[in-house]
Amino acid sequence: MSEQPQPADSTEAKSVAAFVEDAIGEQAFDDRVDVRTSINTREVLSIMGRSYAFIKPVKELFIAKFILQFAMLVPGLLLPWFAKIVLDNVIQQEPLGATAVRFPPHVEPFIGLLEGREPLGIMFVLFLVYMLMLITVGSRMGGTSAGLLAGQDAATQGENQLSSGNSAGGGLAGLVEYAVHVRLTQRLANVIRTRVFERLAHLPMRVLDDQRTGDNIFRVLYDVPMAPHLIYELTYAPFFMAVSGLLNLYFLTYAYGDVSPHLIWIAWGALPIAFGLTYPFAGPLRRTSQNKRAAGAATTNAMEESLSNVAAVQSLGADEQERDRFAERSSETFRRERLSIAVVIASTAVFGLVAGLAGIYVTILVTNQIIDGSMSVGDLGVLMIIYSQIVFSASYFGAYWIKLQDTIAAVRRVFFFLDFESEEDHPGTVALGKVEHGVEIEGVSFEYVRGNPVLSDIDLKLKVGELVAIVGPTGAGKSTLAYLIPGLIRPTSGRVLVDGVPLEDLDLGSWRDQVTYVFQEHLLLSESIRSNLQLVSPDATEVQILHALEEAACMDFIDALPEGIDTVIGRSGDTLSVGQQQRLSIARGLLRETVILILDEPTAALDPQTERQLVQTLQRQSKDRLVIVIAHRLSTVRQADKIVCLESGSIKGIGTHEELMADPTSPYREFVELQLA
Repeated sequence: MSEQPQPADSTEAKSVAAFVEDAIGEQAFDDRVDVRTSINTREVLSIMGRSYAFIKPVKELFIAKFILQFAMLVPGLLLPWFAKIVLDNVIQQEPLGATAVRFPPHVEPFIGLLEGREPLGIMFVLFLVYMLMLITVGSRMGGTSAGLLAGQDAATQGENQLSSGNSAGGGLAGLVEYAVHVRLTQRLANVIRTRVFERLAHLPMRVLDDQRTGDNIFRVLYDVPMAPHLIYELTYAPFFMAVSGLLNLYFLTYAYGDVSPHLIWIAWGALPIAFGLTYPFAGPLRRTSQNKRAAGAATTNAMEESLSNVAAVQSLGADEQERDRFAERSSETFRRERLSIAVVIASTAVFGLVAGLAGIYVTILVTNQIIDGSMSVGDLGVLMIIYSQIVFSASYFGAYWIKLQDTIAAVRRVFFFLDFESEEDHPGTVALGKVEHGVEIEGVSFEYVRGNPVLSDIDLKLKVGELVAIVGPTGAGKSTLAYLIPGLIRPTSGRVLVDGVPLEDLDLGSWRDQVTYVFQEHLLLSESIRSNLQLVSPDATEVQILHALEEAACMDFIDALPEGIDTVIGRSGDTLSVGQQQRLSIARGLLRETVILILDEPTAALDPQTERQLVQTLQRQSKDRLVIVIAHRLSTVRQADKIVCLESGSIKGIGTHEELMADPTSPYREFVELQLA
């Protein structure tokens, strides 16, 4: 991990930080992509810079929050000096300006109102001003905020961050600022979450196949809410902390520069001292934050995978192994949470110790000057408040780099997906009309992993009006070849053309509107049969739905269901048999009525009678469509107008059943004879 040189005056912090660094040296628990746990400073700065771009969609709310937060500075500028007046001029009844301490310019108008008044009159004026501030901008401690009870884990913190908001004050302005902040957070989270989801939906299939669902869910639900928090920490928080700190330093210098120069030097040295003490902890905290989120995602993965495959787990007697696997990952998550907390505690302890010693010294120094008469008791109150505000600002900026690390770790996981190359990065511009001729594949090769070809030098013409069957042994590249047609994957070399136009030049949306792909896996929703079909055609009439179901030979089992097509099927259609799920998926593909229809093993789970009926349907559908069927069963394949035989990623024969069978050495003939045997 590359870090900047650490300050020379942070020996104690180095030793504690080094101890924690040694404790967290292992790699992330997540064993898929994005396992790097170290983030160098350059990457941190890049993430910070890129986060500003998210402000643009919410700039109106951002400006409103900025203006309202300015109003919250008023109480902090006036209350310390009101405390001095109460102590000196009301309680001790000393005349105004009895010491060499000067009131700051913004307090002078109030001094003019108070001159010549009795102590009770002074108190009355201050009370009226205080009540006015209390009603308008508020002046109570703690500000305005709300949230759910949360632990130290990313999940519960993410729930709070999703609708977080706060105001430094109360009163009417504080409540309005709080409401604006909540709305700002929600809008930002929604913008970012929608972008991440959209990016996920357009990732190449080879990337999606390598990503675990649990990790994707964790990023969207628990990492994205940290992005608005990062934007707040990069804009409002440092700006107003800097304004508050600088104003207090100015007031301190203006009022006490001549009376006690030592106080000024201590105040101005607070920031570099705080930064020097806390900076060494940035690296360890960044690593622990990345580690704990990777471990949390791994726990979510373990749960999602076990529940998705619960039937296999139970049937194979793997209940205890899955329980132990989940328990191990859950325990690892908690361990890494504790390590992250340990880093925060260590940095806080180091800074707190130094700040406490400095506070004792300042108290002694001011007390001596009160005894000497160069300061009053009221000055002690002013200085304690001003110093607390300066120390608060200094501690904020000193820990600023540390505080960003946990948030940076989460937002980095968001940018990981936003940076993945997707279909959106290669948009075509040619809007495709209705396909009239077909698809041509020229010299196409494809590799999932470099150096391991799946397809080699494929040349193929597929015409509208044909029923094409793709056959071959397992692993021959049949599904990969079919994935190329709708652009689910892009060839490593060669090109795919639609009506003579290269696929990379086409607007992918206009092309996919004309392609329906029925996967071998039965991708059904846990909804009604009607809802599953309307997924592809929301405006489909009941007549169209019933016709598609009839064509796919579904009505025999649907008529037996208690609510017909409005019957709700189980998770992924598990209340239906595999053959029924397959037919329902085919019916959904037929309902879309696109020019290109691709079916991956559509008859694998069908009985001979249903298979024959479906093949007849596909033959009818191919009269004005290009229908492509990936199949192993001879009874399905032999009815095709064109058969493409694949073996080891290469085409070994193209023709009708009779033409390919005429060659005694053809791989297709061997394929047929093995089935007949």
